[in-house]
Amino acid sequence: MQSRFASGKPEKKGVPLSSFTNYSLARSLNTRGDMSRLIATRRLASNFFVSKLATRTFCNDAPAKLSTVPHSSQSNKELEDEQGFTNDVPQYDIAIVGGGMVGMALACSIASMPLTKQLSIAIIDSNPALTNGSSIKKDDPPDPRVSTVTPATISLFKGIGAWQYVEQHRHAYFDRMQVWDYTGFGYTRYNARDADKDVLGCVVENKVLHKSLLSCLQNKDFKKTIYPTRLLSMSLPTRSSVSAAGASQSSTSTKSLANLAKLELSDGTNLYAKLVVGADGSKSHVRELAGIKTTGWNYSQSAVICTVEHPAENFCAWQRFLPAGPIALLPIGDNFSNIVWTMSPKEASNHKIMNEDDFVKAVNHALDFGYGPHPESWVFGGNVLSSFFRPDVTSSANEGFELPPKVVKLASQRMAFPLSLMHANQYTSKRVVLIGDAAHTVHPLAGQGVNMGYGDVASLSNVIADGVAVGSDIGEVTLLKKYEADRKTANIAMMAVLDGFQKAYSVDFGPLNILRAAAFNGANVFAPLKKNIISYASGERRLPFLS
Repeated sequence: MQSRFASGKPEKKGVPLSSFTNYSLARSLNTRGDMSRLIATRRLASNFFVSKLATRTFCNDAPAKLSTVPHSSQSNKELEDEQGFTNDVPQYDIAIVGGGMVGMALACSIASMPLTKQLSIAIIDSNPALTNGSSIKKDDPPDPRVSTVTPATISLFKGIGAWQYVEQHRHAYFDRMQVWDYTGFGYTRYNARDADKDVLGCVVENKVLHKSLLSCLQNKDFKKTIYPTRLLSMSLPTRSSVSAAGASQSSTSTKSLANLAKLELSDGTNLYAKLVVGADGSKSHVRELAGIKTTGWNYSQSAVICTVEHPAENFCAWQRFLPAGPIALLPIGDNFSNIVWTMSPKEASNHKIMNEDDFVKAVNHALDFGYGPHPESWVFGGNVLSSFFRPDVTSSANEGFELPPKVVKLASQRMAFPLSLMHANQYTSKRVVLIGDAAHTVHPLAGQGVNMGYGDVASLSNVIADGVAVGSDIGEVTLLKKYEADRKTANIAMMAVLDGFQKAYSVDFGPLNILRAAAFNGANVFAPLKKNIISYASGERRLPFLS
């Protein structure tokens, strides 16, 4: 910030007494030698003042509150504010706004990498789970909010040391998946061995993922501070503020603070950061304060989610496309499965409040003969189409259609939420970067939303490490654009695929039904295509034209 002297306006208050003392002393000196001694004295005093400022460390666990300033020193405080710095203001390398699953994963990832583990991190989130350390008991009822994590996400969790905590709680690996539609024609099966893998994915309750990341973070030896509050406002550096800081005669500390992001929290705390990470969800306040626009639309659909129980444990993932949207049955361990059922908002409201017995009947109906017949494997299975593709037929192509396990009762509350697609027009600006739902939201039909966020985490962590390795400013747009270039293309491709599926099954039209069925069954019997689909859905490779 520009000082009063630089602005050319007369200073009416807050003038330090030393200004008048030095002026009188200079008037009393008549010789060049005396003036030289005065200049040397002032330089010595200035260097002492600057050296005191330089002792402030940048990466530290600073106190969460601003220290109060006595009223008698108000003029000095005003002068400090104008110079761009105040005492006891916490400063961090990275401020992560949002301590959810994606934000916590980023903190753990940064703390795990040799080049970045020395960075100081502030995590800003009012969720009491971050500070209370709530435990998960083995006999706790399953939560309806779950995530299907891909092999790529599992690798990320293992790399940062969090997967060992996931395995201490309820979770379910699955190596098979069956997908079919209501017409009786579209049908495909996926098996992990079709792509030389052990598993296709793992279904984990969100509270388990979050708790595992928190346990991982608590066992990391690095500089972190959790602020159990909300972001109120954010001030980002502009060219004018940087220029003013450069023209100031205060110190390098002034210049540094003027070029950082300043965050004001709802409890009155202020802090500075080199980089602000928006991991605060689809309604991101960071994105709004940074002025980043979005593109997207609502689907006129809602998803009903809940946990159900079977007579025996389920080890397969099931998905059936119905006229109003898909229904998925996902194993979560201990004879439980999770339901994600897409339908119209009106139907979602009805299914949320209907009695338990009627809801269980509706689920079994939707997964069996409801809305249409079972697929006829002798028409589109290995006996017909596979003859055109041998020897490139997968082993699962010869497996017949199976009925999903029966649901016997509801095991959790039912929840419903509207569905939409949203994509940030840019992921970065100076000192700001977006990850997870703050950057993109997708239809849940393939369970890819949270995995896209974890892909963001892996990419951003590597970009930050690369910046640290060469001594770059981790908040500079030129560095952050490398992350955007990597993730934006991949995320848009996945969003296009999921949006295409949603729109293809939003129309019940004879010729289109046949084309959908052909696509399903082609993927079922053509080994190279199925292997590529599995690898892409696993997060381990991109679409061929993006590789």
